[in-house]
Amino acid sequence: MSSSNTQRNWLLLSVICGVTLCLTTSNFHTDPAAATVRAARIGLVKSPAPVLLPAHQPLAASLARHRYIVQSASAEMARNAVSQAGGIVTGDLSVIRAVAAALDEREMAALRAEQLPQLHVYQDSTVVGSSIGTLPETYYPSEVDAANLQVGGMTGRGVTVAVIDSGLWNQEGPLQSAPGTSHSRVLAQYDVILARQNPQYYLPPLLESYSRSINDPYGHGTHVTSIIASSGVATTGRYQGVAPGVNLVSVRALDSNGQGLYSDVISAVQWVINQRLRYGIRVLNLSLGSPPSGPYWQDPLNQAVMAAWASGIVVVAAAGNRGPDPLSIDAPGNVPYVITVGAVTDNYFPLQVSQYRLASFSSAGPTFEGFVKPDVLGMGGHIQAYAPDNGTLAQEYPSWIAEPYKDMTMSGTSQAAATVSGVVALMLQVNPLLTPDQVKCHLMSAAHPAVNSSGNLAYSVFQQGAGLVDAQNAAYSNASGCANQGINVTLDLLGVQHYGGRANEDSNGNFYIMQVSAKPTPVQSLLFGVGALVSKLPLVGGLLQDVPLLGDGLLWNGAYTASSGYSWSDGYSWSDGYSWSDGYSWSDGYSWSDGYSWSDGYTGVDVPQPE
Repeated sequence: MSSSNTQRNWLLLSVICGVTLCLTTSNFHTDPAAATVRAARIGLVKSPAPVLLPAHQPLAASLARHRYIVQSASAEMARNAVSQAGGIVTGDLSVIRAVAAALDEREMAALRAEQLPQLHVYQDSTVVGSSIGTLPETYYPSEVDAANLQVGGMTGRGVTVAVIDSGLWNQEGPLQSAPGTSHSRVLAQYDVILARQNPQYYLPPLLESYSRSINDPYGHGTHVTSIIASSGVATTGRYQGVAPGVNLVSVRALDSNGQGLYSDVISAVQWVINQRLRYGIRVLNLSLGSPPSGPYWQDPLNQAVMAAWASGIVVVAAAGNRGPDPLSIDAPGNVPYVITVGAVTDNYFPLQVSQYRLASFSSAGPTFEGFVKPDVLGMGGHIQAYAPDNGTLAQEYPSWIAEPYKDMTMSGTSQAAATVSGVVALMLQVNPLLTPDQVKCHLMSAAHPAVNSSGNLAYSVFQQGAGLVDAQNAAYSNASGCANQGINVTLDLLGVQHYGGRANEDSNGNFYIMQVSAKPTPVQSLLFGVGALVSKLPLVGGLLQDVPLLGDGLLWNGAYTASSGYSWSDGYSWSDGYSWSDGYSWSDGYSWSDGYSWSDGYTGVDVPQPE
């Protein structure tokens, strides 16, 4: 190359560099947001803590690109989605099924519109500040209105929740202590399986401290317990658990595969009843189940659960994951007395109520004895909570682990029941004198049923019961007489009287609620004078008639809709009060359960795919 050509090339290169430098300087002057991002990259400006961005969060006004972590079911799906939206993939984060990306507001909107499975978007920034947590936001405490109670100091302090499940991870993490304390709030742990295999392992109850760790080889028990009680603090400053201040008792009755013998679960319930006064147990969470093995009063596990309710323990049971078909409620959720919980999913739109829908896996009623179940709904779709990263579930479903945290995302009425157990603990802190029947009534009266644009129930009472629980309203409810009317758990346990509900099925397969006559019989009229005791007996106040009560939500053809767009209303007026939850003497009921096959008395957890 000649000397003159070399000089011309250097001159041209200098001009190009000068123009580029001018443009760069102009960008720094005209785009302070971009300048902040660049400064943050080289450590000149401290960035806020990483925040999990909800789908409804407003986008920034500027069109400047910002750095994010985009996570999906796989890193490849996240990469393709970012590119499809017009963004730039800046790094591979396959270890957490994610990519680093740069996106402006329009590209972010396009990414959201793709409806990517398991989409999570995080700000790519450094963690700062010690006043807020570093964990991901879990949303469900806010979605059941528990976060407002937590702000007011209601965390479940002083209330003990017992969880019968697969155990508690020996790395207790956010379950170790309640907020503001350093001592352990895990009051006792008991391993039924170990006690059966090695009868000498535990000392006699009066001498045994039950302080030894039982561990959780499966992972389900820790996950459920964390939903109830995690004191972990998210980046938003909110607690990850519904009732982070509760005391805990963990009882292991399920093995490393999440299965257990009826006898083991019954032994676990018996142990909880015997220890209830020692540890102040007020709530029992049963996130397990099995298809019914006979009428509810003949099922031995149900008998144990009824005894727990009669002892003053509020029992919260999962409805089961055999939905959306009718007649799919599991035992012990088919016990008429207990609080049976179905599942709602936010459909990956956290805190956007119109996007919530009944989870398709959620079991629906009625029970074989005609009771409307579930009683209420809790959040149960893709629920993130602390769980062992070395258990069977983590090994079988590694994609469910929310790296880099020791969290796992799971779905089911197990998770929904746990959210409701947390709500019950908050209620009992507000009013420790509530009886189990009163707790159930307050939950039902404060719940929000799904309502369509016409103002009618979007799901029947056989699918949603009274609706999605609301912790704030339930904690301060004054409702009375809206749960377990016409049934008596003591008479039931003694075998003196068993009960049926008001549900029936017509010749076309439609489920409906039977009416009650207003005119009492002469015997009833005589009984009215006996007083409050008689009000607990069946049939007082009317006779059950095989005539359909065709009010809104009281007739169901068994169909399920997966659509959303409903409101979850707190102003809905039930056309027949809550009397669809009443029971009646079995001898005067209408048995239509003949011919159904019963199961064999083996229980465990059924884990559906996240929804």
